Amino acid sequence: MEKLIIEGRKPLFGNVQISGAKNAALPLIAATLLTGGIHTLTNVPDLRDTRTILRLLESLGITWERQGATLRIDSTNVTYSEASYELVKTMRASVLVLGPLLARLGKAKVSLPGGCAIGARPINFHIKGFEQFGVTCRLEQGYVDAEIDGRMQGCSICFDVPSVTGTENLLMAATLAQGTTIIKNAAREPEIGNLVDMLISMGADIEGRGTDCLMIHGVERLHAAENEIIPDRIETGTYLIAIAATAGAATVTHCNPRHLPSLLDKLRAAGMMVTEMENAITLDATGGGHIKSVDITTMPYPGYPTDLQAQFMALMALSEGVSMVHETIFENRFMHVAELHRMGADITIDGHTSVIKGIGRNGFNGAPVMATDLRASSSLVIAGLAAQGRTEISRIYHLERGYERMVEKLTALGAIVWKEKE
Repeated sequence: MEKLIIEGRKPLFGNVQISGAKNAALPLIAATLLTGGIHTLTNVPDLRDTRTILRLLESLGITWERQGATLRIDSTNVTYSEASYELVKTMRASVLVLGPLLARLGKAKVSLPGGCAIGARPINFHIKGFEQFGVTCRLEQGYVDAEIDGRMQGCSICFDVPSVTGTENLLMAATLAQGTTIIKNAAREPEIGNLVDMLISMGADIEGRGTDCLMIHGVERLHAAENEIIPDRIETGTYLIAIAATAGAATVTHCNPRHLPSLLDKLRAAGMMVTEMENAITLDATGGGHIKSVDITTMPYPGYPTDLQAQFMALMALSEGVSMVHETIFENRFMHVAELHRMGADITIDGHTSVIKGIGRNGFNGAPVMATDLRASSSLVIAGLAAQGRTEISRIYHLERGYERMVEKLTALGAIVWKEKE
């Protein structure tokens, strides 16, 4: 295993280019299972998670090749319908193969997912939806064993709360169901819009893109197509927060500012100068002022994203004043707090709320810390960049699940950061 070493207190300056979105690439890769042919995906990030789902699809019969950020997937010979625990256990998004396999083969056996330990994240939304399609689902020995005789039947599905992977899974299955399917209270994240665009390019008939009500008119068959992965809004937000925490000034390029309305508002409220362009965002934190305390509550899109909660908490720990972070999406997403304490943060947890007493912009001190999940690990990187002295972050395989070439990108911005063997 490797650890990340950061010599802190170096303001970030320059430009950083954002990669394709992990959370868009995974469902789009899974969608290639819906039909045979050679699919082309561009702007695909090379991450631990994308490599994992490609290994999973290989086990189902696909072949693929990568040239830079372009991925070509041949799904002609998909004949297997079982996704084993060994492949699924490291990544919860693996459950996204369930819908496409059911739609194409009429059966699927998928291990209950693993991944980051940030809460239960049950897949009951998926199972209840498939049962409404007429699918028989059994939970046996840690697997979802699902089967239907003939085509799935269109139906009306209403989520109690918006579920991103639930929406994606049922959306993919509905494209080949008989009749019309309506998904109410659907998640509206940009990554779902990216998936809708791909499915339409494959021949699907979908109405309601970008809304919380999707209407899918099932078609007899789909065809292979070419699609581009949208920029990663979570990577974008992580670098913006890092620039703010280090009192730097830099431009994040190849991104979409319209995908981060809540974060940009919060950064401005914290005293940052934020300039939005068509495909770039500049953040200037060199004015010499204090970081202002700002409260956040994580919400489904377009609210504040849970995947940027830990990073913003690291920034608020450096503020002047008291702020509150209320987590409404995942119940265990404060595991980074104990590690931030090791660096000097003053944070108290009360149920789903954290109270942060700011210690000032220069309050962090470097320390050995441990990453507990993907987004927690990026909050520790931000803290390390702002800290006095050296920070060593262990278990950075979490970080590599979602951030492409982070060491290279941070180094280009002027950070002193490198990897070493544990």
